[in-house]
Amino acid sequence: MRAMLKKISVDQLAVGMHLHEFCGSWMEHPFWRTKFVIKDPKDIAAIRASSIREVWIDARKGLDCSSGVSVEASEEEVERELQAAAEAAPAPRQKTSMCEEAARAARICAKSRQAVMSMFQEARMGNAVSADDCAPLVEEISASVARNPGALISLARLKTADDYTYMHSVAVCALMIALARQLGLDETQTRQAGLAGLLHDLGKAMVPNEVLNKPGKLTDAEFAIIKKHPEFGHAALLQGSGVPASALDVCLHHHEKTNGSGYPKGLKGDEISLFAKMGAVCDVYDAITSNRPYKPGWDPAESLRKMAEWAKGHFDETVFQAFVKSLGIYPTGSLVRLESGRLGVVVEQSEKSLLAPKVKVFFSTKANARIRPEDIDLARASVQDKIAGREDPARWNFPDLDELWAGAALAQARQ
Repeated sequence: MRAMLKKISVDQLAVGMHLHEFCGSWMEHPFWRTKFVIKDPKDIAAIRASSIREVWIDARKGLDCSSGVSVEASEEEVERELQAAAEAAPAPRQKTSMCEEAARAARICAKSRQAVMSMFQEARMGNAVSADDCAPLVEEISASVARNPGALISLARLKTADDYTYMHSVAVCALMIALARQLGLDETQTRQAGLAGLLHDLGKAMVPNEVLNKPGKLTDAEFAIIKKHPEFGHAALLQGSGVPASALDVCLHHHEKTNGSGYPKGLKGDEISLFAKMGAVCDVYDAITSNRPYKPGWDPAESLRKMAEWAKGHFDETVFQAFVKSLGIYPTGSLVRLESGRLGVVVEQSEKSLLAPKVKVFFSTKANARIRPEDIDLARASVQDKIAGREDPARWNFPDLDELWAGAALAQARQ
């Protein structure tokens, strides 16, 4: 028997109703998932306080609503309506500037952090994860990366040590999407890559926090527990619904290395799937560029240089080269020295050249002093300056380096 759903006003919501879908975008409502039984009056208050005005309920799975029902429909009809609304909504996919996308990406980062935190908490309690629940989050991240890859990817890198476990999942999701597009995968495969990135570290929900967030060196016994997280996550995802084989594979094998020295299976070369090879590169890049309880993150450009040294034997070289192209040789946020002697931070990539991004110069090494910040597009023919090399931020200790390229979006992303 096909399900009959009812569309009602948020004013008619009551505890005990099974909420099937919100009539609005994922960014507008206050929950990370859509399908659940309302058990707390506070949830109703949160929905009414949002911009959502109507919802779909499933009367077969919860309390019915007999009055004021605007529409009754089958599940298939609801899906068609939601799809039509999504296609009609203004969701620009054309390229946008870093400045234009940064504020939107910051909002996505902030909500994604809460969503992944909730997902991990449910996993700790033994609740299954549904791929359908994750789909809106992956879609929002995918759309932002399509508009401007550098915005969300770079903002997600600027996580605090306390946020690492949750925002790492968001960052790897975005990196996987950008890499999938660079490799020429179709949109279905790209979404699957994003979902795999989002779920790859779910097993860390089962690792004790005192081990996961230990600021010092792990003991052999503690490291053995950490190394179990791929298997913990894989087992948890098997209990969920709709999780594709690619996400299961990345969860289990993102710590495998092409030379066979990885874990948990010691796979090598072609024994490792393309998606797992992608996951390995994205996971390591975000890990080494992020602040951790035991060390500060490395500069993005320096991180790519170190990964290139490890590439033979650690990463698939074709996948790694595509990864570099997806980020740029000098990723957004990198500190660089120009031939003129000025220092600048990369604010955006150029479509013309991997070696000529847009930079914000702010310091003169000749005068050893700060100068008025100025944006320079190194790809423009009229600009004579070039990047002479990368610089180590630790050497200079600029307190506002991230604010120089991220601006107001940085504080919003960390909320």
